[in-house]
Amino acid sequence: MERTKLTPLVVSTILALLFSSSSATWEFVEYLTFLSCLTFHSPFLTNTHNLLHTKFSPLYKPILQSSLQNLRFSSSSTPKPRYILTPSNSGQVHASVVCSRKHSLQIRVRSGGHDYEGLSSQADVPFVLVDLVNLRRIEIDLESNTAWVQSGATLGELYYEIGSKSRTLAFPAGVCATIGVGGHLSGGGKGFLTRKYGLAADNVLDAIVVNARAQVLDRESMGEDLFWAIRGGGAASFGIVVAWKIKLVPVPPKVTVFTIPVTLEQGATDLAYKWQHVAPKLPEDLYIRAFFRVGENTKGSRTIVALFTALYLGNADQLEPILNSSFPELGVSSEHLQEKRWIETVQYFAGNKRGEKLEDLKNRYWAEKGYWVAKSDFVSEPISKESLRALWEVMLKGEPGLLFWDPYGGKMESVSESETPFPHRKGNLYNIQYYSKWQKAGDGEEKAHREWINSVYNFMTPLVTKNPRGAYLNYRDLSLGSNGGDGFASFEDAKVWGESYFKGNFKRLARIKAKVDPENYFRNEQSIPPLFD
Repeated sequence: MERTKLTPLVVSTILALLFSSSSATWEFVEYLTFLSCLTFHSPFLTNTHNLLHTKFSPLYKPILQSSLQNLRFSSSSTPKPRYILTPSNSGQVHASVVCSRKHSLQIRVRSGGHDYEGLSSQADVPFVLVDLVNLRRIEIDLESNTAWVQSGATLGELYYEIGSKSRTLAFPAGVCATIGVGGHLSGGGKGFLTRKYGLAADNVLDAIVVNARAQVLDRESMGEDLFWAIRGGGAASFGIVVAWKIKLVPVPPKVTVFTIPVTLEQGATDLAYKWQHVAPKLPEDLYIRAFFRVGENTKGSRTIVALFTALYLGNADQLEPILNSSFPELGVSSEHLQEKRWIETVQYFAGNKRGEKLEDLKNRYWAEKGYWVAKSDFVSEPISKESLRALWEVMLKGEPGLLFWDPYGGKMESVSESETPFPHRKGNLYNIQYYSKWQKAGDGEEKAHREWINSVYNFMTPLVTKNPRGAYLNYRDLSLGSNGGDGFASFEDAKVWGESYFKGNFKRLARIKAKVDPENYFRNEQSIPPLFD
């Protein structure tokens, strides 16, 4: 095997470690042994500086910061990884697991960096950050209407590749283009095609995963239990998913979109009440999202502004009669309706300005980074007008945030709760995301926004699902409960948060964890604990 060369980067790292302090000798020794381990277990690795980054490496900080979407986790006090690894193939992922375990370092895996609690980038124990930024290959097969997409690709990159090769194929996943494929699919993945085709995880056909034993497995070799678990159960609890084989879905050459803003004074309460009864029962080709924010009315006073924004898999002439018969109160006319290619609607729903190029979907870096907190709920019974009016009063107090209501029904009604780990299907009218964002650092800012989101969330307690109160894993929320900084928790203790995300599927996930990772190597503050029979 070729001997590792002392590149200028390696030499500079060694010198920095030697002279940084007298206590750095052990860091130097660990660095060399870690480097040697990676080289030994990655036989095709010729430039280790493309894989291994220490805090003295020039790329360490840029890589660490590049995918941190929530600036709450970018402060000097945020725990930093001992090393950052940027593998380019499954062999290097294998080496990353082998060497991290050998050196008793935990692993955190990052694809797009949108984890709401920052668990993909930080830990309270010595850890390695495996950043999948170099695993972004996408291969579209138009004959089988499938694609292989590596976990480090973003949804925008995936959508662009699909749209550049076909006008009549799509993939049912989320709205934000900078979200990483790996985390999104492993947590479920919902978007404007969910009522027609289900979740992103429902449309996964195969996967390549590196498990806790550093074995590289596909669906056949991993077995159906593990394949079930990573499609909605949070893959970071079970290993590192390198790539996914997904099923592409048909869409018309032209689809229709619209957005209708309505204030309280214009009847937003009545429309929100009616939406709850209508949106989940509409034809599955039609998806109408409701969005609520604090704004101003014509007199300059604070009010609630509701936006109803929709995607219809058909042309405008077909949509008008559906709306006229099922939701005439919304007042949609031909002037509101826009026909677009499906790929163009991705930018439309992301709020991109007219005139931006489709190539912009490949931009991995979110231009609107900020600080935010979020929570989630599921609603199974319509909220009364009286309760809606009370809700608006709570929203109007303090630092304002947003509510997103995403309708269910359609395909989500027909898929069993146990088909994947994501159980929130039949009987749910819609999902709520509570979201509050700010731009200035400071404990006071965060406290004010947390107070707003907690007051709204607490108000909603009697109006949402119960026993357990549901939550969506991709809107991760540590206030539901935590395994602690070391990631260890019993099954009984973890049920506090686990059943909110997974309901009865949590026990099956824990039993699978015991089989595939009995030592609980892949763990974090909300990882699945092993349950031994």
